[in-house]
Amino acid sequence: MQLNSDILNKVQYLVGSAEIACNLLSVAAKVPFDDEIVEFLNDVSRELMKNGESKAYSDVVTFGFWIRKGSVLKLKERFNENDGIHLGKGVVFHIAPSNVPVNFAYSLVSGLLCGNSNVVRVPSKEFPQVKIIMETFNKVLESHEAMKPYVLCVRYDRDKEINDLFSSVADMRVVWGGDQTIAELRKSPLLPRSGEITFADRYSLAVIDSDSYIVIEDKNRIADDFYNDTFFSDQNACTSPRVIVWTGRRIDEAKEAFWNTEHTLVKSKYTFQPIQGVNKLTQSYMIAVAEPGVIIEEHSDNLIVRVKVPKITDYLMDYRDNSGYFYEYDCKDVLDLIPLVNDKRCQTIAYIGDKGTLLPLIKSGVKGIDRVVPMGKTMDFDLIWDGYNLPTMLTRTIVMS
Repeated sequence: MQLNSDILNKVQYLVGSAEIACNLLSVAAKVPFDDEIVEFLNDVSRELMKNGESKAYSDVVTFGFWIRKGSVLKLKERFNENDGIHLGKGVVFHIAPSNVPVNFAYSLVSGLLCGNSNVVRVPSKEFPQVKIIMETFNKVLESHEAMKPYVLCVRYDRDKEINDLFSSVADMRVVWGGDQTIAELRKSPLLPRSGEITFADRYSLAVIDSDSYIVIEDKNRIADDFYNDTFFSDQNACTSPRVIVWTGRRIDEAKEAFWNTEHTLVKSKYTFQPIQGVNKLTQSYMIAVAEPGVIIEEHSDNLIVRVKVPKITDYLMDYRDNSGYFYEYDCKDVLDLIPLVNDKRCQTIAYIGDKGTLLPLIKSGVKGIDRVVPMGKTMDFDLIWDGYNLPTMLTRTIVMS
């Protein structure tokens, strides 16, 4: 069976072709971490690392480092299962988010490592990172002919007919980009035995132990880590902390040092648009009206807007914003955070200090929190993401008894 060529001709092919797309159903599934896939990714990594353009984008370099052979073999050790014969599901249709340039590549590699052929709708915005990675894939595929049917990267405007076509042949559909995107894709039916992984709208927070922060000598490194977690993506990533929770005995001292260091860094490297300042101030005024006792902290400019809240509420994230907009809470008992993290939209907690202090919160039975990671690591991708074990969900197990 071949796919409808008239519909496929409406698609822009960044990697692959309409001919490859037509024959998706004839592509054989591979075993997870297949040697050929590992070597292909290692060659992509090598090309990215020596590309002068890549060095201008830390997210491209990070991706290149993640797919190198040594890193992939460590993943293989972690996810190698011996409970039967494992194969890829077949065809995985990925919808990448529009605001995180390199996310599409991580989603694609997750499908590849699990032995699948992949159709990835990349962001419509022409990010330079996307261009660099696309050119590298195309270059490396010339020496990995057998891998061509497994890597198809496409771009098209919102088009239900195209969504219907790719969904109709997908054994798994992976949807990033939020609630609205998920709702739109669900108008395109899947086959009865096909599955779906959705990465919905999420939010994250940071918990900083003031006593631990104060004794850290290299506070500039912490500023860099926090910048990468937040300002690097304009806080648009679901992993970017939006609420900063302070614990310990030296909160005021730690806040002053932390924010002064961060402001210096942001001022030196962040590209700020006036509309961002207007949006942040508008949002801070709205929460001030909605919640008595809110304090908008003094700031010399609008690069960083901090809003101190007297308590954690379950509606706080209804007033969230981005591009350097933070809520702050001085916390005496970690269980005070339950209204915020008992929401399934709560994804990541970044921490400075002892992560063990968060265990009572996690073990309280809250419905949110999928990841607890050190500050600076919130955007580090892993095959367990948003609580999903991707190697389990993107493969099938054949039992022989």
